[in-house]
Amino acid sequence: MNAKELLEEYLDSGHGCCPGCAMPIVMRTAFQALGEKTIAVITAGCFGTISGTFPTSPLKLATYNTPFASVGAAASGVRAALDMKGDTKTAVLGIAGDGGTFDIGIQALSAAAERNEDFIYLCYDNEAYMNTGIQRSSATPWGAWTTTTPPANLKSQPKKDIVEIMVAHRIPYVATASVAYLEDFTRKLKKAKETRGFKFIYAFSPCPVGWRFSSELTIRLARLAVQTKIFPLYEVENGARYILNEEPEGIPVSEYLKPQGRFSFLREGDMERIQENVDREWKRLMSRMERPRP
Repeated sequence: MNAKELLEEYLDSGHGCCPGCAMPIVMRTAFQALGEKTIAVITAGCFGTISGTFPTSPLKLATYNTPFASVGAAASGVRAALDMKGDTKTAVLGIAGDGGTFDIGIQALSAAAERNEDFIYLCYDNEAYMNTGIQRSSATPWGAWTTTTPPANLKSQPKKDIVEIMVAHRIPYVATASVAYLEDFTRKLKKAKETRGFKFIYAFSPCPVGWRFSSELTIRLARLAVQTKIFPLYEVENGARYILNEEPEGIPVSEYLKPQGRFSFLREGDMERIQENVDREWKRLMSRMERPRP
């Protein structure tokens, strides 16, 4: 970002997010990278709650709040209206959490991707339905506590691989992003803006309340997720070209899991099982990958 871009703010303070929430960092970064000529289409969820509370909003961009399942469809409509007016400069940004992406909104998301609609879809993933009481979603990782996966019955299904689902649509651009690597995040947003067709950016968004960690650890945990290989930073072009953006240190997953109360109910051998799964998924990903850019 240049100095002017850094001075521009499109998300006011006093927005109502929980202390330590990564989501406003995700949004602030996205809005600064895309600039004033952006229309945000926002579904229900944490960000929908803080951005659409009548009669005020912390946003300084044109926005459209839409029901939980429909951000893919609503953003498609906004893009079509702009195209009819001959406006090719205004970016359309669809925004949804993991619940509105992995679960409730996946039909509209898949349909927009299949049509190759020309907008950016940004998913902020805090790995549960945090806004309504920390219920599990299909983005919740294996072994995690939520209010609907209590200690006696922790989540027994693996996290849905939303990136590979989107890659399978063969859209022009898919990328993962993290609040611990904002330069990488900003570059990907700008690349998405310049790419025609459907773009999917998947941002990791730690949640102190739902994950049960102290709020000052947000960025540290986001960085550990990358460095333990739990959340790799990479991009995929046209469903085929995989590019690794950050070479992880390979820190043991226990360093990431132990500060989080949601993993405090893991049984003997569970930590090792998670490590084995991460190593297996990393090997699979590397079989498709180009090496990091210099």
